[in-house]
This record gives sequence, C-alpha cells and structure tokens, in this order.
Amino acid sequence: MWKPELLAPAKNLERLKVAIAYGADAVYLGGQAYGLRARADNFTQTELAQGVAFAHVHNAKVYVTLNAFLHDADFAGLDEYCQFLEAIGVDAVIVSDLGVIRAVQRSSNLPVHLSTQASCLNLYAAQIWQKVGIQRLIVGRELGIAEAGQIQTQTQLEVEMFTHGAMCMSYSGHCTISNYTAGRDSNRGGCIQSCRSPYYLTQQPSTDVIAPAADDHQIAFMSSQDLWGIHQIPAFFQQHICSLKVEGRMKSSFYVAIVCKVYRRLIDAYAAGKWCPELLAWAAQELQSMPHRDYFAGSLETPAGSDSIYQKSENVNVGTHQYVGIVVDSTADDLVVRLAEPLEAGQEIEVIPFVGEPVRWQVTQLFSVLGEPRTMMRQDSVVRLSKAAMPLQARSLARLNIVRLAQPAPQMAHAI
Repeated sequence: MWKPELLAPAKNLERLKVAIAYGADAVYLGGQAYGLRARADNFTQTELAQGVAFAHVHNAKVYVTLNAFLHDADFAGLDEYCQFLEAIGVDAVIVSDLGVIRAVQRSSNLPVHLSTQASCLNLYAAQIWQKVGIQRLIVGRELGIAEAGQIQTQTQLEVEMFTHGAMCMSYSGHCTISNYTAGRDSNRGGCIQSCRSPYYLTQQPSTDVIAPAADDHQIAFMSSQDLWGIHQIPAFFQQHICSLKVEGRMKSSFYVAIVCKVYRRLIDAYAAGKWCPELLAWAAQELQSMPHRDYFAGSLETPAGSDSIYQKSENVNVGTHQYVGIVVDSTADDLVVRLAEPLEAGQEIEVIPFVGEPVRWQVTQLFSVLGEPRTMMRQDSVVRLSKAAMPLQARSLARLNIVRLAQPAPQMAHAI
C-alpha cells in the first residue's frame, strides 16, 4: 500500500542520524546561510556531504532549507552553494522567495519545494507555483487536510503538510516581533520566539497614557499549543498527502527519536490494516513523555480558534519522562552513554530501541570511560553501563538509541 513520507527535522548530524534510525524517510536541515533557523547548529559543507551520504545509504532523502527572504546583498555566493548541493546529491531545496527560486533554477537542477512561508493556501496559487517549476507544495499551516487534498488532486503536485510540533501564531510564520524585541529579522533567520514569552495585557485610556488594566495578569497570549496529527493519519492517507512533516529543528534527539518512532509506527500500521484504538493510546502516551505544550489538531480538520492558545504560566510541560542521554557505543560488554542529565546508581532507566518496546532496568553500577566505578556521573559526561547487569534484551541495544528515566506507572497495552 502507498504510504506518505515521514519527514523529520535535523538540527545537526546527530539528529539526522537519529531521525533516520527511528524511521524517518527524509530529513530537512539548514546550511550556514540562506535559511530561517540561524540559531540552530546548522551544517557545514563537510557535514552536509556526510549527512547526505548517510541518508542515501539508509534509503532516506535530504532536503536543504533556502527559505529566508533575501535582500539583493544576500544573494552573494548562492549560485555556488546550489551547485555544491547538487554535486553532493541533495534531493531538493526548500524555498520561500521567488527570487531565490529563480537563482536555484539558473545555477542548478535541484528540485524545488515551496516553503510554508510562501503561504500557498489555494488552487490558483498552486497552479501559478506549478508554472514556476515547483515540484512540491508545503502548504500553509492554516490549511485543512481536505483542502490540501483538493490541491494535490487538481494539480498532481506533491503536497506536504505539518503534522506535529510547535505552531507559529502568525500567518504561515510571517512574523516581525523579533525585529522589534531583539533587532533580529524573523524572516531572515533571526526569530527568537518572542511570542512564547508571557506578557502583561494593558489598556490605553483616552489620555493616551498606557496603564495596567484592572485585571492585569501575565499570560502567553501569543503562544500556540503544539500540533499533533496522530488522529488524522487515516485522512492523510485518504487525501494522498505525500509528506507528513515534523517541526523541530531546535529540538533534542529525544524529541526527534520519540516523534519519529511514533509516526513511523502509525503510518505503517494504517498501511498494513492494523489501525486500532490501542495503538492511538500508545502513541498519545509516548508523545506525552517528552517536553511539549498541550496538544491540539491545529487546522487539520477545522480552523484553529481561540482555544488553541497555550496560556499556562510555564513555557512547556516537562513531560512524563526525563531525557537521560544517547548511546554512543555498544560493545559486547558495555553500553556507552553520553549524558544529557546527571545519572546516579539506583535510578531506573529505559533505553528506546529503534523498533520494539523500551528496555527497562535499574542501574546498579556506573563506570567512567576509564572503567572507574562511580556512584554518580554528571551531565555531558560519558558513562559505561555493564551489560552483565542488564536484561537479556538489552544486549541488542545499539548506537543512537535514546535513554530516559523510567516511570513507575505500568505501560499501556497495545496491539502492534
């Protein structure tokens, strides 16, 4: 059965490998210029070549963002960069600006995907972009699945939709708040997510003097809840949406791993005729395990309304599980983990394999890389865990597996 592509974010080379290992069919990432995530690690040219090579060996694709809105002076070096991307085998570039599209087409044969920043929301716009030479439309997040399906049907263009992650409250990401709060141009890679901050609402009386309102309180009234599309997987299939995109080029390897594993399993289950309520319950539980804002379905079915605003005082929910680290090596005797948080002897952990159930056990011994016994290892250190003390199924755990603290609550049953 046909399946939509699962497209995941890659902040750096590690995230790229994690995304593909946990089931992504493709990744999107940015280089050192021309993109909208200047605060991400982003890829050097050497890392780009390594990432593309890794992806292609594992039958995955790489799309590079060139989605900033450029001024004339910003075009310097773009032609040479596109030629480099083509030479290393990049599968497509993601572009917002019509001038950048022309530059890409003039200097290379790279396929062009239209960024969501271009706000393509209707058939007429899609037909114009088709004439320009766009091969895929990443439609605006304000669009519903049925509307996107109509565009796909009538143009036969590939259509990509966001299915999970943080949402921008501005229209398809066209925001200038950071320009005024931090002097950084949001549409040229400088967004600092000012909308996530809490603000005091005030009233402006007729005297033109701004004063606090009587019920003045601090809320994040511009901050959206997080998108999840787990319940809409059947609709994505039915409307033949070609690619399901996960937001999050600033997110952790924990986030990338969990989201990719969940959506990979959902997509495969629906294609195999194994869709069931138990699977959805498992998916919801896993997505609650990592830091997130309250989830909602965005505009996938009906237009998002005022109830989509995330008004809690804390910026994100901490999630039910704490990220511990990532496996950097797996030998016959040891599991070697780079820690994102401190780890103490006596704590219970779970290692998340690429496929299958988490492997849980209580850590009784910690060793440094030199084999010295320790009772605690600090954040950013590398720890050795003896496989002799692990369950038998832990022997097959591999490099890039994610480690989190276990929870005492029993695991929910599921069918697949």
